[in-house]
Amino acid sequence: MKRERPHVVVTRKLPEAVEARMRELFEVRLNTADRPMSHADLAQAAREADVLVPTLTDRIDQTLLAAAGPRLRLIANYGAGVDHIDVATARTRGILVSNTPGVLTEDTADMTMALILAVPRRMAEGLALMQEGRWEGWSPTAITGHRIWGKRLGIVGMGRIGQAVARRARAFGLQVHYHNRRRLHAETEAGLDATYWESLDQMLARMDIVSVHCPHTPATYHLLSARRLQLMKPSAYIVNTARGEIIDENALIRMLKRGQLGGAALDVFEKEPAVNPDLVGLPNVVLLPHMGSATEEGRLEMGEKVILNIKTFADGHRPPDQVLPSML
Repeated sequence: MKRERPHVVVTRKLPEAVEARMRELFEVRLNTADRPMSHADLAQAAREADVLVPTLTDRIDQTLLAAAGPRLRLIANYGAGVDHIDVATARTRGILVSNTPGVLTEDTADMTMALILAVPRRMAEGLALMQEGRWEGWSPTAITGHRIWGKRLGIVGMGRIGQAVARRARAFGLQVHYHNRRRLHAETEAGLDATYWESLDQMLARMDIVSVHCPHTPATYHLLSARRLQLMKPSAYIVNTARGEIIDENALIRMLKRGQLGGAALDVFEKEPAVNPDLVGLPNVVLLPHMGSATEEGRLEMGEKVILNIKTFADGHRPPDQVLPSML
């Protein structure tokens, strides 16, 4: 007897090749308009679908899961982060959650290194000077920044992306330091030539550049609080390509305006998609629209992982990228 194809609802537009493959394999409802679904639309999809494919902009909370239909058995997230999904509630309701780990590591690490370079070297200011036609020629004292060679880089969160950043940083002559929930194995740590700090406070006080790479969880909300930000050197820079909620954004803005930090480079924001207007226009800040993982190759690989998770589940097996509450 032929197995019935699962009914899959996708909340945002995905790459065409991914959508085409989904149409071949599943009964799928796509979001061709690419407008974010309202909470009511998401609830309706959860009542109808066997598999829901959300993205980081979709809030899959306890209320929505309580209203889900009996058919919903898998939430196959298009993305690695699952802080927008109530994984614990999903599990109690017998709904599996999967994600797409690993495929965005190198892309995000590349963007992080670009930002680590951009702020000390004042690239955004130089670009604005050129685009606005204000450049009057070379001068020995114009747009002078700071070298990163020999500086101390403190990585907050030494998972896949943190380690990929560490590998790149060594090539740029940075001294790599890190704070992590668990210390790396000695062999891995030696391979990265990285120094472990058990105390985040002590590490922050000694770094020239701090780069954030931990997930957003209740434990990491405002991990870089006003108190911790004030521990940093006035000349230090902070880079965030992880989640905006990890930094107390209002405290960061106050310090940047007062000259208590050298600068910041942010690809994520605390109230996304809203960006605090006090951040916009600060000369020592580089802002990007959450594009750290935005490569065509990465987006395709994410789709392939989603499809594999759904196909494996539909065949009666555990999805290879299942997320458990204990993993968070």
